[in-house]
Amino acid sequence: MRLPRSIFVVTMSLAVAGCSDIGLRHLEPPGPGPDEFAILPVKPLTQPENYNSLPAPTPGGTNLTDANPTGDAIAALGGNPAASNPNTAVPASDGALVTASSRYGVPSNTRQVVNQEDADFRKRQGRWTRLRLFNVDRYSQVYRRWAIDPNKQTQAARNAGIETPSAPPVNE
Repeated sequence: MRLPRSIFVVTMSLAVAGCSDIGLRHLEPPGPGPDEFAILPVKPLTQPENYNSLPAPTPGGTNLTDANPTGDAIAALGGNPAASNPNTAVPASDGALVTASSRYGVPSNTRQVVNQEDADFRKRQGRWTRLRLFNVDRYSQVYRRWAIDPNKQTQAARNAGIETPSAPPVNE
């Protein structure tokens, strides 16, 4: 009587554990140590020229010493770092580019449509991909048919006469 009950308990606990949806990528830190990617370098503190001209505090907003890698990269390449702000209007110099790229219309819900199509695709791939006894990264399994084989592409380019850089050896 005890054995069937214990089998039932183990089966139910596995079924409940398999229902959790952690996504396709199962990423965890490799050990109990600190996460070096959680540490963000900040800009050095500087003395303001005039204490009366400081910006108003924005709780939860950005700080003058916060890193802005996108804006810093744009500035380093000679652009306007304010362009990295998603709330900034499109500059007049890019008007022709925006007009050409949106000549066939731009649906306003593109991201939502793509997310829904991807969720439907993953759902069709199999109901059993959620059941995991071990921590497995399912991303490469689900999208295997659409993965690009870099060695095959390199060889195709070489066969077409295109110069390619050297590539690491194929792991077989």
